[in-house]
Amino acid sequence: MKTKDQYNTLTDAEKRVLLEKGTERPFSGELLENTKNGTYVCKQCNAPLYRSNDKFNASCGWPSFDDEIEGAVERRPDDDGRRTEIVCSNCGGHLGHVFLGEGYTVKNTRHCVNSIAMKFIPAESTE
Repeated sequence: MKTKDQYNTLTDAEKRVLLEKGTERPFSGELLENTKNGTYVCKQCNAPLYRSNDKFNASCGWPSFDDEIEGAVERRPDDDGRRTEIVCSNCGGHLGHVFLGEGYTVKNTRHCVNSIAMKFIPAESTE
């Protein structure tokens, strides 16, 4: 596990989301329409978070996943008292929110994730 001084350098916009729990504008993220095969990793620490086969189109404006890589995402009560925040289990970076019972997929779960909080590693990549 990396220490905080070994994390990736973040832009101001990335810091606003990952560290200050901000949200990027809907339909603005570069990973929203991505349909390639691969793995989504945390922008701050590179920990694997989601697999491309768990991504689906919820038409909500942010990348949506119905499952995470086991142990990769931690759920916490959101400060607003209504939602459940999701953070990277490795570094604690804010990813977005998880919603249950909406019926989008058989798993009945939607991880609504800010594109700016992740990087995509294509399956054929050796990175």
